[in-house]
Amino acid sequence: MTPNFDGKVAVITGAGAGFGAAFARALAQRGAAVALLDIDSAAAEHEARAIRDRGGLATGYGCDVADDAAFDDVLARIVAERGGVDILINNAGLHSAEFNKGFAELGSAASRRLIDVNIMGVVNGSVACRPVMAARGGGVILNISSIAAWSCTTAYGVSKLAVRGLTLSFAHEFAGDNIRVNAIAPGLIATDKIRGDFPPAFFDHFANTLQSVHRTGEVDDVVSAMLYLCSDQSSFVTGETLKVSGGYPLAL
Repeated sequence: MTPNFDGKVAVITGAGAGFGAAFARALAQRGAAVALLDIDSAAAEHEARAIRDRGGLATGYGCDVADDAAFDDVLARIVAERGGVDILINNAGLHSAEFNKGFAELGSAASRRLIDVNIMGVVNGSVACRPVMAARGGGVILNISSIAAWSCTTAYGVSKLAVRGLTLSFAHEFAGDNIRVNAIAPGLIATDKIRGDFPPAFFDHFANTLQSVHRTGEVDDVVSAMLYLCSDQSSFVTGETLKVSGGYPLAL
């Protein structure tokens, strides 16, 4: 059955492009009112306007998730406008080749920014939304980790390992408020940004030699997992990190 989100309010961070924008579109198509947060306010509002043009309920907000006060301010606006929050997707993150390197190579300033966004951004959003969700009788938090969290050979991978840990911790901590917390760990997914980072031959090689499913991962593969984990269809699931990676790597 296709999940229905009528009457739900969903907050999606990093929603100006990529997974975040796709998540917002999919939830709005299924009845949710969506709040798109992004450090690029123009990008967030552009995506929100596109959703409204198709008849959905959407608003874009500028927000740096690493700034807890800024997140609190935006959340207060969302609650005033929509009445509360039922779903939070902690999607905002720094990634790709720029951060897929060791801490020494990355340097202190970039490492600190990576931790602030990828780790503290999840903390800030989750802690802020907890009482708002509790006031509505519960909710769902979905974090975006990465298959890189299983190798941890780069600063990016370590940050996504922390997201797995936060998912477990918050699932336990928030259970008394009827808030489920899960995560998705995408493998190599052909977003526009990732397609720009690698040549087409790289995707073919990865799919045919490193994955068990011999095709390129697409954004819709991750969207399908999101819809399941954010819906009542997964009401008995919490504290889990679901790999969406075409079976890469099966040994982990």
